[in-house]
Amino acid sequence: MNEKASVTKELNAKHTKILEGLLKLPENRHCADCKSKGPRWASVNLGIFICIQCSGIHRSLGVHISKVRSATLDTWLPEQVTFMKSMSNEKSNSYWEAELPPDYDRSDIESFIRAKYDEKRWVSKQTEQPTMESEGKNSCSNKGIEDRGNNGKSNHSKTFSDGDIPTNQILQAPPSATRPRWASLDMKDKVTGLPPPKVPQTTEQKFGIPGQKAGVATDLFNLMDADIQKEKRSIPSTSYSSSWATFD
Repeated sequence: MNEKASVTKELNAKHTKILEGLLKLPENRHCADCKSKGPRWASVNLGIFICIQCSGIHRSLGVHISKVRSATLDTWLPEQVTFMKSMSNEKSNSYWEAELPPDYDRSDIESFIRAKYDEKRWVSKQTEQPTMESEGKNSCSNKGIEDRGNNGKSNHSKTFSDGDIPTNQILQAPPSATRPRWASLDMKDKVTGLPPPKVPQTTEQKFGIPGQKAGVATDLFNLMDADIQKEKRSIPSTSYSSSWATFD
């Protein structure tokens, strides 16, 4: 996706206004290379404003050295505008022309620009080249310093120990012995609220007979036993005694 497509008309108008304000600053009123008045072009990665003649030479250097944009006609990205605000022709030349002899002849401006930026003939040996990435890191580090408190620690992060957390806010899992029986059921049974399934008792638990489960056979045995007992109770005792008397 083209990054320029994300820049709205309102944002682009704001960028143009900022750049026009930068062009009016004393350190940017002259071309960074040939010193002609009223530069309207810029090198977004070098952070300098240049004239239209020098902009053509910068284009011939390649985008790996200089990326040229019009200060009033092209669409600018927010980070490019921020870098131009942090830079100026004077600040950039303090690095690129740090060892340039005074009153150096700039009549052959193309050779001068190539020697200045491509060959790095007069760069400062003591300072680092200002780039968009380095300026971004510096701004982030400065912001981090501003966010720190008086004790030297960042206000946005805090390390808690066990003693810092109130006791009533520490969640502890209940012991396994106190967990209800339905705790091991599926989540579906928990949501529907169904009672836990009944586990059939073993024969040992119900009748004291080991190794079997109380099931249908046991229930049938109980019914037969109940019928026998009922049938015995229904037979009168006198019939047995009279029968024995006849037999005798």
